[in-house]
Amino acid sequence: MKHGSHDEKRALEAAEAARETVWRQPSFIGELFLGRLRTELVLPFPLQEEADQLAGDQILARLKTFLIEQVDADRIDREKEVPFTVIEGLRNLGLFGIKLPQEYGGLGLSQINYNRIIQLVASHCASTAVLLSAHQSIGVPQPLKLFGTEEQKQKYLPRLAAGAISAFALTEPDVGSDPSQMSTLATPVDDGAAYLISGQKLWTTNGPIAELLIVMARTNDPAAERPEITAFIVEGDSPGLTTEHRCDFMGLKGIQNGLLKFDQVRVPKENILQGVGRGLALALRTLNTGRLTLPAACGGAMKQTLAMCRDWANERVQWGVPVGRHEAVAAKLTAMATDLYAVESLTWLTSAMADRAVTDIRLEAAMAKMFCSEALWRTVDAGMQIRGGRGYETADSLAARGEKPMPMERLLRDARINMIIEGTSEIMRLFIAREALDPHMKVAGVSPTSQRIDVLGAAKFYAGWYPRLWLPSFGTPADADVVAPLRGHLRYVQRAARRLARDLFHMLIRHRQGLQRRQLVLGRLVDSGAELFAMTAVIARASVPGGFDGDEPGGIELADLFCRQARRRLRQLRQGLYCNDDGHLRPLAKKILTGELAWLEDNIVSAWKGKTQVMSDEG
Repeated sequence: MKHGSHDEKRALEAAEAARETVWRQPSFIGELFLGRLRTELVLPFPLQEEADQLAGDQILARLKTFLIEQVDADRIDREKEVPFTVIEGLRNLGLFGIKLPQEYGGLGLSQINYNRIIQLVASHCASTAVLLSAHQSIGVPQPLKLFGTEEQKQKYLPRLAAGAISAFALTEPDVGSDPSQMSTLATPVDDGAAYLISGQKLWTTNGPIAELLIVMARTNDPAAERPEITAFIVEGDSPGLTTEHRCDFMGLKGIQNGLLKFDQVRVPKENILQGVGRGLALALRTLNTGRLTLPAACGGAMKQTLAMCRDWANERVQWGVPVGRHEAVAAKLTAMATDLYAVESLTWLTSAMADRAVTDIRLEAAMAKMFCSEALWRTVDAGMQIRGGRGYETADSLAARGEKPMPMERLLRDARINMIIEGTSEIMRLFIAREALDPHMKVAGVSPTSQRIDVLGAAKFYAGWYPRLWLPSFGTPADADVVAPLRGHLRYVQRAARRLARDLFHMLIRHRQGLQRRQLVLGRLVDSGAELFAMTAVIARASVPGGFDGDEPGGIELADLFCRQARRRLRQLRQGLYCNDDGHLRPLAKKILTGELAWLEDNIVSAWKGKTQVMSDEG
């Protein structure tokens, strides 16, 4: 932080204060960045218990019928509304309390079954999937279940399970990933018996129709050096709470998302969740769990994309053969299939980790979210290309002229947000990198806000740790749990993990404390870890006789091809660590920001300039 500003230091201090600094259980990803391949944490691939799978099968059968008969996804997209009949149908199925315990009226299903449900809904209608997942992955049910008192649970969980829609209000118009700038203020009144909340919250999914909300607000002086952020349970019909604007997006047209205004909204102190000043830590824990849902939703959309492209690639004939037989299209199809196999492998692996609760999954959840959302975008982009002009045309237009109403353009529009919500890909890389660096920072006695280094302590640690990363390892880890054709790939993962740890150390030596600011370097390290995590997941899944769901012929071939492709990507990432153009980026970016290169923007019409002020004056 030698050149850091006061605001940057303040932001880092707030983020550090909210971090979970104690790792009570092992983390596969955490160990990976230390050069250790802990195969016992993922092998053999965890399968669903028979009774749990049966419970999921029963609800999925009913849900599939409901989606086919009652949910018109193209109408929802067109009319920008999830109909009341759909919401009521979801309530009747109990889908607003999927993971809530049965004693509170919920279904009491596992994380695996929850993700199976979200995957199915997302394959058909992303807006409906977001309505459900925003309610219970990051809305009131999850943090209340984790941190609420028994009195709070008794009061609210039955309502939520019965279908009281909820939302999570964290982001503000001027505050995204930096909570230190939060301006929504909760002021104590009546000798602390209640609080009055004032401020604005933006992009609150389900906010305009929520009956209950988790609201993050400051409970100390805004001028204080470190913000004290507290989580409140707020009734959606509270006096002073209004929806100022419902947002309209590129995709997810059916979701209710808006700008909420809090004007002296009174909340009793009994509605504080986990305690005063614990809100940011609660938010981070909630988002950790919420991120487990996104890979499932991504997988559902990818399945639908692959199904449409397979149908079209067989049907469409060019130059005498179906287009799927042409190598350029075949390459796209196989890339889609291998990415989908990896996404599903990560989905079911991380879901099982959450259910078993014997590993710390904060890194696994973040990495799965990052990897799967980017794999989804690659897939829908390839799907659009395979479908060509018909992919760009709406399903309604296709149907009107007698063609199959494949919603490729809707899938693409709906998919893009996944690399942004619940932590952008860039923020995920920084979060994962911060946790990967944590063991090294501890042995060196440094923090993001301190320049002191414990040279002796660091020397003692690295004198023993670093040489071991060069020593040969003998035998294949977990031979008995991996099929023979994939053991070579697992040996590669073992070697690559040690190489990744060495590279991380080399970057620490080269950049020292400045490494925390080298976001491109950190991104390459994190992407390397993501590829190794995905490789391990597909190897483990393909080694299960019959596959995860008992009927997966070709799984070994999919895993083999994915690993081959991942190894090629890993070589490129490592080359980029030591040979890159990073040093040329910042000076040029500065010229762009200062307007020195404004001539690049000549000969355009920017009608948006000044439009906000005009609209504000008229309003």
